Amino acid sequence: MAGSEGQGGEAGRRDQVLESALHTFARFGYRKTSMEEIAGEARISRPGLYFLFSSKQELFRAAATRALECDLAAAEQVLADSERPLRGRLVEAFDRWAGRYVGPARDVMAVIEQNPDLLGGIVETAPVRFRQSVTDAIAQVTDRQSATDIAQTLISTSLGLKYQADTRDSYLARLAVAVRLLVPG
Repeated sequence: MAGSEGQGGEAGRRDQVLESALHTFARFGYRKTSMEEIAGEARISRPGLYFLFSSKQELFRAAATRALECDLAAAEQVLADSERPLRGRLVEAFDRWAGRYVGPARDVMAVIEQNPDLLGGIVETAPVRFRQSVTDAIAQVTDRQSATDIAQTLISTSLGLKYQADTRDSYLARLAVAVRLLVPG
């Protein structure tokens, strides 16, 4: 048991370093961010940071991949809960996928979008999986072609709102209007 507790602590520490790294990359941009700045933000020594990640590129890839995977998993979990009304699930899924990147946190997604070559395939596969999950959920109340069209329109709306809304609450309120207008129910 004691060994598994140590691993849990190590995994938690790694997650905390990845979260700190993502915010540091967002604040300074990929090129201007140093491992020293990330170590300071994460409250870890620079050698300790290099023990976890051999390079800035590896750290960036791990931080961005973790963020995308966590956001996607949370959105998919919300959409899969068919006991809840669809419209509410859709708004919450979009919040999990994109809402945390509205307003001051917008820079996190911007740094990911500006460096796709450093990330590999996840920058393409994660949005496709999200679109598919949204389409599948909507297809429960309408035909497949309509579900596909509605899902794509909601995604486009979300992308626009991410850059127009000043706050997460504003993003969610306007997205709820779009869901109400587009989704049968």
